[in-house]
Amino acid sequence: MKCPFCGHAETQVAETRLSEDGDCVRRRRRCNACDKRFTTYERAEVTFPTVVKKDGRRIEYNSAKLRASLTLALRKRPVSTEQVDAAMGRMEEQLLQSAAREVSSQRLGELVMRELKKLDKVAYIRFASVYRSFEDIDEFKTLVDEVRQ
Repeated sequence: MKCPFCGHAETQVAETRLSEDGDCVRRRRRCNACDKRFTTYERAEVTFPTVVKKDGRRIEYNSAKLRASLTLALRKRPVSTEQVDAAMGRMEEQLLQSAAREVSSQRLGELVMRELKKLDKVAYIRFASVYRSFEDIDEFKTLVDEVRQ
């Protein structure tokens, strides 16, 4: 590790411990040349799959867009931020565990719908009505009847 003070290439690890939240390793280092100390953090690099849109375009996975979809559907509904965070965590965990390099936007939509169905039925219907782009009222009624059961 290069020293941020003098640029010397050799440093020595003085102390290693997990960070407070436990998701990274905190290391105290000492420069062998200038003897100054500094802290580094190591995190696992996580790569999400590329999202393949309906028209074939490929875009980088964006957690903020997924959260925005959930938040919009849950607007003015009695669902806590912690519940939304947990749902985001479950969806992202499924994406990572699949180990797929690409995921279709339809698959992402289905993940969102599954989580919304657990969180709030009204939000689920809101999202589904846009996501599935119903052609007539009968399709919408079928969805509502499905949720009631």
